[in-house]
Amino acid sequence: MYVYPSLKCVKCAVSFGSSTKRIRQCSFLLMRSFSAQHVLSSPKRNSPYTSVDTERYSSLVKSVVSSRVSSQTPETLEEENNHIFGPVVKRQTPSETSGPKVPKILHPFFTSDGTHVTGESQSGPPTQIVLGRGKDRSSVSSVTRILQQTLSPEQRFYLERWKKKMIADLGEEGFEEYSQNLFRQGKLFHTAVEDIVTLGATQEDMKPTETSAYPPEVEGYMESISHILDDISGVRAIESTVQHGTLNYLGIVDCVAHYRGVLCVIDWKTSEKPKPYLSNTYDNPLQVAAYAGALNSDDNYKYQVESGLIAVAYKDGSPAHAHLLSSEQILSYWERWLIRLEKFMEQR
Repeated sequence: MYVYPSLKCVKCAVSFGSSTKRIRQCSFLLMRSFSAQHVLSSPKRNSPYTSVDTERYSSLVKSVVSSRVSSQTPETLEEENNHIFGPVVKRQTPSETSGPKVPKILHPFFTSDGTHVTGESQSGPPTQIVLGRGKDRSSVSSVTRILQQTLSPEQRFYLERWKKKMIADLGEEGFEEYSQNLFRQGKLFHTAVEDIVTLGATQEDMKPTETSAYPPEVEGYMESISHILDDISGVRAIESTVQHGTLNYLGIVDCVAHYRGVLCVIDWKTSEKPKPYLSNTYDNPLQVAAYAGALNSDDNYKYQVESGLIAVAYKDGSPAHAHLLSSEQILSYWERWLIRLEKFMEQR
């Protein structure tokens, strides 16, 4: 591409060997030509983040962090997006690399006068406090909403790309139907689990029997968690509201029970993709930590919880993954939850 201009310069140098001025002029023109061609051939690189409309996808974000159902997002959003589209090359800004690592105020996870209960069971039916819908409710934010509104720009960007791919595969109407089916399956699944856990609270065996009738949409999910139900006992709460009075947030815990002898806040999730590692569960550990911290501060519950369990059930009936959060892990996620909560309060 640049051979001919170079030969031309050599020719000029030979013809005007004694003329230093002419050689300098030719060299100058050659350098200008090279620079202009280089600039014109270099495309301008636009950041992919500038096109993301963060307000349009609140429903999608809600489906990802909802306690009802974990939609078919990848094991980690970034991992699958990188696999499908390739990695995103973006220079990190100071604000991204210097985010808060610890909360400004480290609120206690346990109440000062609470009693740590680990093995004993309570008498009577499990607690089930229904979420109120009065005027006071509007001033208290839910855990799901807080997590939804404090996603990082990167998380929102990957959700945007995931949704675009799903729409490209299914179409707008197909994606809408897909999302509705996810919520419907999640609701049916939670209802079935609630029924069997409630029954198991008064009977020795909690495992679904062969004669148990479930909607076809959830039969696989129920088969998937059957081995986890074998290890659950001492049910204390089912689909019950918890509220943190000091931090002013609330949520609905799926279940509080003993899992292999450890009292846990249990969160049931569904997925059609394997989630064998805790890191695959997205913000669910923060959600469980938030529920446990609220329960520990709620006067409606006369005990303290220091562990959590995320049970991921699969539609094809393959054994569910049970991710147990130890007391050390849940305290770490509690601090991360407090950071998100502070961010949410600052945004308001």
